[in-house]
Amino acid sequence: MSRQTTSVGSSCLDLWREKNDRLVRQAKVAQNSGLTLRRQQLAQDALEGLRGLLHSLQGLPAAVPVLPLELTVICNFIILRASLAQGFTEDQAQDIQRGLERVLETQEQRGPRLEQGLRELWDSALRASCLLPELLSALHRLAGLQAALWLSADRLGDLALLLETLNDSQSGASEDLLLLLKTWSPPAEELDAPLTLQDAQGLKDVLLTAFAYRRGLQELITGNPEKALSSLHEVASGLCPRPVLVQVYTALGSCHRKMGNPQRALLYLVAALKEGSAWGPPLLEASRLYQQLGDTTAELESLELLVEALNVPYSSKTPPFLIEVELLLPPPDLASPLHCGTQSQAKHVLASRCLQMGRAEDAAEHYLDLLALLLDSSEPRFSPPPSPPGPCMPEVFLEAAVALIQAGRAQDALTLCEELLRRTSSLLPKMSRLWENARKGTKELPYCPLWVSATHLLQGQAWVQLGAQKVAISEFSRCLELLFRTTPEEKEKGAASNGEQGCKSDVALQQLRAAALISRGLEWVASGQDTKALQDFLLGVQMCPGNRDTYFHLLQTLKRLDRRDEATALWWRLEAQTKGPQEDATWSLPLYLESYLSWIRPSDRDAFLEEFRTSLPKSCDL
Repeated sequence: MSRQTTSVGSSCLDLWREKNDRLVRQAKVAQNSGLTLRRQQLAQDALEGLRGLLHSLQGLPAAVPVLPLELTVICNFIILRASLAQGFTEDQAQDIQRGLERVLETQEQRGPRLEQGLRELWDSALRASCLLPELLSALHRLAGLQAALWLSADRLGDLALLLETLNDSQSGASEDLLLLLKTWSPPAEELDAPLTLQDAQGLKDVLLTAFAYRRGLQELITGNPEKALSSLHEVASGLCPRPVLVQVYTALGSCHRKMGNPQRALLYLVAALKEGSAWGPPLLEASRLYQQLGDTTAELESLELLVEALNVPYSSKTPPFLIEVELLLPPPDLASPLHCGTQSQAKHVLASRCLQMGRAEDAAEHYLDLLALLLDSSEPRFSPPPSPPGPCMPEVFLEAAVALIQAGRAQDALTLCEELLRRTSSLLPKMSRLWENARKGTKELPYCPLWVSATHLLQGQAWVQLGAQKVAISEFSRCLELLFRTTPEEKEKGAASNGEQGCKSDVALQQLRAAALISRGLEWVASGQDTKALQDFLLGVQMCPGNRDTYFHLLQTLKRLDRRDEATALWWRLEAQTKGPQEDATWSLPLYLESYLSWIRPSDRDAFLEEFRTSLPKSCDL
């Protein structure tokens, strides 16, 4: 009777094993299928087959002779499911836990032990494997999947303890995860073992590459390029898939750029471009390198290629039904040098760099292309500026208007400004509340008042270019009317806002006021109304004492009005301000405002101040 039972059990085991092997072969056939639908269907059928087989095995009491097959089926099921879903789920952690519990059931270790967490279950199961060497290979394979799951979830402490247990080194002598991974030596697979989709050694190689990549990238992001180099070289020298190798070479290029090795950086970026079709990250990094070298032509060419590259849909090879390095990498970090954003974000970088370099005609065209791209789909929702490099719609409008004015296309700039005002018109009845939000630094459209005011400022400048002085003064006045509805916020409660380039709303508010007052004052000067100009310049000095241009224009006006004593007193104040710290010098302003302020900054300021100094009486001279 016993022999008969053993024979029946052996026969079932053979059938189960044959089914596992057939399903593994089916998954491999699916992988090599060129037809996407057939591939997906074959893989899904194999997954359901493995699920059914596992259900059959776990419907019986755990038995040592069957456990190696059962653990293998668990591994194959998890690998195929994770690769199809391109990620791990909580269900897979439960599958692993159930496998460990089944191992302990054979040792009659029931009760409280099964109430423990996964980490404790692993300790118990690996200790049990000392008495059951036939389970060791399958357990190490399962441990590789557990390590992959914990690495993807960033549970590095649990991962380290698991590796110490696998390495039979529970003393905690090494806290270096990379060293622990290298030390891990999975047992060789037996020749007559059930078929697997991926063995423990393959999982180890993937884990090594993924962890070294994650650590290297994190060190680069946190500003340690020297430390990052070691980890990234480890990745490049290992079994690294080509898409990952492109990112590694790009990161190595970024390291060398930050370390002041531009030639080596360029070599790595060229290697990245040759290695694959994901050209976005290396092209963006190349533009940063050329900007650092001062090669503006090469920088803009790189950005233009970046825009083109992001316009082409990226087609990667169909991933195999394995746990791959990409599966264990963290989602893209905005702070990462490998984050190149979308085509519209790249186009914005290109347009803004052209504007900063004074290439107004090119900037205007790029901005118009960008607006067409952004407005082509549904109407964008107005929101506070996101973290760089993403432009927000109102600021794109304002920067585009600046570029058009600078390119001598004032009428086009007016059209653009009118469109922006149309889009913000629904917010005007709520403007008083929005001003309060801006003052308090709340997140509900805190920049809207600045955008509307800046739009009127740019309209005024466009009318100046068209020679319509009265209309220009009217627009500057409208801008000031909106700006004076609020007072500068208290700095300690102020908006540590997430605005573009770290701009603080109160600093931008002050500079906008100064720009509008100077602009209107200059138009009064041009029309021969120096007294009115004097009032605007005086108010500019009071409202924005950190803006030296207001002092200069006020000084010029006082001199024209022959108010010598007041001009001399103001000159001394300007001299003291020049020698003292520059107020708000550390805060960046939005690009449209920086550009505008550069227009109203007199080019002959230093010469005029020197001439004024020499005209002072000797007793007043320095």
